[in-house]
Amino acid sequence: MSDKVKSIIDVQTIESDSQTDDRWSDFRQIERITIELSQRYKYSLGRYSRFFIELENHKFYATKCSKCNKVYAPPRPFSPDSMDITEWTELSGEGTVKTFSVLHFAPGTNDDVNALQTPYILAYVHLDGADTLFPHLLKASANDVHIGMRVKVAYADEPVSHPIHLMYFIPMEVS
Repeated sequence: MSDKVKSIIDVQTIESDSQTDDRWSDFRQIERITIELSQRYKYSLGRYSRFFIELENHKFYATKCSKCNKVYAPPRPFSPDSMDITEWTELSGEGTVKTFSVLHFAPGTNDDVNALQTPYILAYVHLDGADTLFPHLLKASANDVHIGMRVKVAYADEPVSHPIHLMYFIPMEVS
């Protein structure tokens, strides 16, 4: 490995049993590389801050372009169609499942994800009043979820590791 990489690196070389007349012997050496990286940084949510702040207030906000009238959830600072700056707009938080996936393992991205009991559901929801799909956690029985299912945003009251986990979808009550 290069001396220019300044991380904790452990390189293990494993020689394979090769025959002397093996033309590929130079390519049969295996290196297992373990790299440990860590970093600490501060991140400003910038224009998206209001989205997360309002989740704490149990409100769901998206952005709307006044030029093309498209509503973006998750919010976007400008419309990719018209390139105009968007404005905040509140949505009801109700929508329809367009597709979903049942996950049988947690990828370990943060403590909130690690705490999920498997299987759990990632659903792409078309929120009422929005022009985009919102992918997020749907807390429901995997056997009951279906395309076309009506859902609504529910809000977490307990502390979370990342502000996106202040919300999740649940099935709407059938009345």
